[in-house]
This record gives sequence, C-alpha cells and structure tokens, in this order.
Amino acid sequence: MTDTASEVLLVARNLTKRFGGLAAVNDVSLDLWRGRIHAVIGPNGAGKSTLTNLLSGDIAPTSGQVTLGGHDITGIKPDAISRKGLGRSYQKTNIFAPFTVWDNVQLAAQSRAPHALRWLHRADSFAPTRERAGRAIELAGLTARRDAIAGTISHGEQRQLEIAMTLATQPQVLLLDEPLAGMGVAEAERMVALLLRLKQEHAMMLVEHDMDAVFALADHLTVMVNGQVIASGAPAAVRADAGVQSAYLGEEEAHHG
Repeated sequence: MTDTASEVLLVARNLTKRFGGLAAVNDVSLDLWRGRIHAVIGPNGAGKSTLTNLLSGDIAPTSGQVTLGGHDITGIKPDAISRKGLGRSYQKTNIFAPFTVWDNVQLAAQSRAPHALRWLHRADSFAPTRERAGRAIELAGLTARRDAIAGTISHGEQRQLEIAMTLATQPQVLLLDEPLAGMGVAEAERMVALLLRLKQEHAMMLVEHDMDAVFALADHLTVMVNGQVIASGAPAAVRADAGVQSAYLGEEEAHHG
C-alpha cells in the first residue's frame, strides 16, 4: 500500500441545503478516502440523493463547503467538478441505447480529450482516448460485450456500462447512486465484485438500499434520517447502534429478514 492509498480526496463540511423551510440536508460532514467505500443509507426522503447532488455540483448548497483534491469546488458547475476528477452514476441508467458499448465509452473518454470539440477529427484517431475507453471497459468487466448494442444488453450490464463511461473520464472520486437497483442476485454479486476492484484506486461514496451489499462493501457507514446524520462510523458499530436500529435498520431487516 502506498501513501496515496489512505489519501483524503473529497471533504464536505457542514453541508446544508434548504428548499424553502425544509432542510433536505442539514449540517452534514464527511470525508472520502482513496481505497475506501463510504456507504450512505437511510429511508426514502432522508436526503441521500440531495447530498450526492451537492457533492457533484448538480445543486448548490445553502451553506457549507466541499473540497476535491484540496480545491474548493463549492457551487461550481458539474462539468467543471467532473474535470477536476469526480465521476457519478445516477439512479436511472444514463446511456446511449442505440450505440455500441464501445461507442458509449469512447464518447465519454473523448470528453476528456484536449480537442474534444474539434468535430472534424475522427474520435477514434486519438490513441489516448482509445486506451482510456479500452481500460474502462476492461475494468467494468465488459470486454466481451464491447460490440453489443447498449440497448440490448441486460440491466446489470447497462449499469456496468454506465460505470465504464464514468471511469473513462478518469475520476479519482466516484459517487454511485443505487448501482444495484433492480438487479437479480447474480448481477448484484457481479456489481459488488466490480466495486471492490474499483475501490483500490478510487475514493467512493455509495448510496444503496441493498443492505447485504452495503455490509459487504462499506468501510465506513453513514446513516441519514430527515436530512441529518444520526450515526457514522465502522459498519459493525453503526449496525449495533440502538438509535439506528429503531430509526432504520430494524425496519429494513424486518422487511428483508
């Protein structure tokens, strides 16, 4: 393990987002470390997606600060934050269904090329772009599917494709919003294995309802209820917390038990 393996890449301090009188996120702080998966759980309406949107720049905070790689990114646009090394996936798969897997990933890689807007150049003429796309497809476990039409591959493979597209932009921080949603057991197991592979080189925040996956993946666990953090720490300690059990986990495990 190198020193960078324990490097803090993203820091959020006292983030608050108010919509009128409602605090959807209220005074939330967290650190994302390279080599660790930080899972955020909580019931519907807890503020998890709003928190993700604050970190990615999709919405601006009412107050608080976010730094990425030591640079203040509070309130700057999502594309600028993305270029500084943050990638995210969304609850709903966001791919170009008529294109091949390769074309989808190469388009994402091309967005990072120095001449991305020079449309007269063939996209596949840039060796670095091809290399980024190929590595992202390999990392995501889709090498055998690279020539398949994206709209025809399975739901689980489409989620892998979205992660491959995110990886092609060369992020250091990954924000993953319910990557296992709608998956069967085998697909979920493949996604868990993929995320464990990716964590070695990335700092990751995972918003997920699948508790089995959360406890298989998380190095750190934060529980949100009504926009606030009610517990944060090692997964085993959080799971044993009486307040967490009464507010969330007891209800969840009753449903899944």
